Amino acid sequence: MNEPASASPFLEPPGRLVSYRLLVLLAVVVTAGASQGLLLPLLAILLERAGVPEDINGLNSMALYIGTFSTMFFIERPVRRFGFKAVIVTGIVLITAATLLFPVTAGSLTAWFLLRVVIGVGDSAMHFATQLWMVSRAPAAHRGKFISLYGMSYGVGFSIGPLGINLLHFGEAAPFLVSAGLYAAVLLLALGLPAKERPDTAEPGEATGAARYLKVYRIAWYALLPAMLYGIMEASMNSSFPLYGTRIGLEREAISALLPAIGLGGLLLQLPLGALSDRIGRLPVLIGCGLGGGALFACVPAAGDSVLLIAALLALAGGLVGSFFSLGLAYAADQLPRHLLPGANVLASIHFSVGSIAGPVVGGFGLRYGAAGSLFWLLGGAFLLFGLAGLAVARLRPAVSAGEADR
Repeated sequence: MNEPASASPFLEPPGRLVSYRLLVLLAVVVTAGASQGLLLPLLAILLERAGVPEDINGLNSMALYIGTFSTMFFIERPVRRFGFKAVIVTGIVLITAATLLFPVTAGSLTAWFLLRVVIGVGDSAMHFATQLWMVSRAPAAHRGKFISLYGMSYGVGFSIGPLGINLLHFGEAAPFLVSAGLYAAVLLLALGLPAKERPDTAEPGEATGAARYLKVYRIAWYALLPAMLYGIMEASMNSSFPLYGTRIGLEREAISALLPAIGLGGLLLQLPLGALSDRIGRLPVLIGCGLGGGALFACVPAAGDSVLLIAALLALAGGLVGSFFSLGLAYAADQLPRHLLPGANVLASIHFSVGSIAGPVVGGFGLRYGAAGSLFWLLGGAFLLFGLAGLAVARLRPAVSAGEADR
């Protein structure tokens, strides 16, 4: 049976802010972020070493997000049937197995494409279950803080992940083995999670199937856009920024050090922005972060090859937009009845996948056929447009008040 709507498994026993399951879920998210932060730039660098052109490199990295995208069309059913834990464990096993196969199949574009698809499926399943578990059970008045813990944990992993590129000094297999080892450790922790937890079910007479997704769009369409923007930003930075850095003459060590800047910025501001959104509402925070982050991204090409200046701009931009996925989910949870949250998570993940597929492709083609700065002009323009659209939304309807009661 599901827990009552007012219950929160993250506050057990009463009065405590930390529980075993919260710590395990955050550990899962940290590991997923580290894997994501490592694999995309690592594979991009290894393919570049092998002489693969930038556009083909970008197309190959798109495979991960094809896996993520395809998973969203069926993942809700196994989560409802088997529970959160089973889906999380399955995702970890898939990612671990695929990660270990990368060095075995080195040099095969087809094999790496298929392995990236498998990792996308596992990553999508794992994220969907952890996100939904946290969002649906977090207390409404503190939802921003709890979902920010999710985003902050991902930011920690995402920030330290690219540092694994330096393990290449020990051989091309070393980064993959370390990443798989981290997942194996988290798998042991995840096996201790409660197995009976499942999403809430709809009331009789409620919309089902496609009508349910249309209802989610009608109510919370703007809250779903941050997921797409976050996908564009994350994927294009991981897959195309190493190529951008090479284009402007940066050393591999500098590129490895710069990639975590976005994650570190997001890490520092995740919790403050989540708490601020609890007080003043999600919409004003999303608008402000979109406008500020867009302007900062657009300024990166003007920094030239100055590592310090690029790092500062990326850290500031990442601090503002690093909360986008989590704040978007929190904003959707503010607006939607609890039983519609699985549908919102599906749509947010589809948006993330679409953005993640588009980001590397556009970035790769821009680097090969256009100016190097096109990557950051794309990001800047997308976030600025989001902020301007938010101003129009704010005029048409009042923002959801902070601390709105659960529906």
